[in-house]
Amino acid sequence: MLRNTMLDHTLLLGHSPDPDDAFMFYGLAKGLIDTGRWRFEHILQDIQTLNERALRGELHITAISIHAYPYVAGKYALLNCGSSMGDGYGPMLVAREPGDWPSLKGKRIAVPGTMTTAFLALNLLLGKGGFEYEVVMFDQILDYVAAGKADAGLVIHEGQLTYAHQKLHCLVDLGVWWQEQTGYPLPLGGNVIRRDLGTPAMREIAAILKNSIQYSLDHRCEAVDHALQYARDMGHDLADRFVGMYVNAWTLDYGDRGRAAIRELLSRGHRAGLVPDAGSIEFI
Repeated sequence: MLRNTMLDHTLLLGHSPDPDDAFMFYGLAKGLIDTGRWRFEHILQDIQTLNERALRGELHITAISIHAYPYVAGKYALLNCGSSMGDGYGPMLVAREPGDWPSLKGKRIAVPGTMTTAFLALNLLLGKGGFEYEVVMFDQILDYVAAGKADAGLVIHEGQLTYAHQKLHCLVDLGVWWQEQTGYPLPLGGNVIRRDLGTPAMREIAAILKNSIQYSLDHRCEAVDHALQYARDMGHDLADRFVGMYVNAWTLDYGDRGRAAIRELLSRGHRAGLVPDAGSIEFI
């Protein structure tokens, strides 16, 4: 049950304990931007857990996988800011031996969650029911595959940059594959806001979150330093590279192309029987 935080204008803000999210909300977390009448309580959990909490409407604002949005559209609207877009890159399928992705049909794949966009893209690639899977925490997948517990792993977050440390090989980058298929970047994650806050409040809060993102982009070095506490197996330079992949102009605003990419992904997912119809998508 959601406790009544609204009496003191405190909002529950869910995001992942990852460098890109930590970078994005640096100004907000450290009190470096004006939040007006609003206060924010940061809830740090992995994206699969945040997706599940969004199903129950537990947080006022939360990061979610775009895959999850059709399931929560009745409770939440998508914010124009806060996206993670894979523009020619994205989640990867990695294995102990080099090869090509068609060889994975029918194989056992470690995945970071069944509501992640990576899982949706994997199903679009291999076909619904075209593989076996086991859910493994995202930061344990590389070790899991390296130990031979799965034929391949679906890697998200910083694992996309560090998988070679485990002597693993990339069989396909789903962001590259998606762009080849559609011409669009792959919309991986976004921020959503509870509709019951009302449109004026939603817009007011959206402006605060956008200001936090802009503050971090304007103060990049110190924001990356802040994000390093969540950067597993990454030094400053690699963390900065990862942040640059997922916090950029797309994050400030999807723009027409980004919004079209979301509609295309969810439309293809619906036609493949993988997600419900998202209907008309509202962006705040």
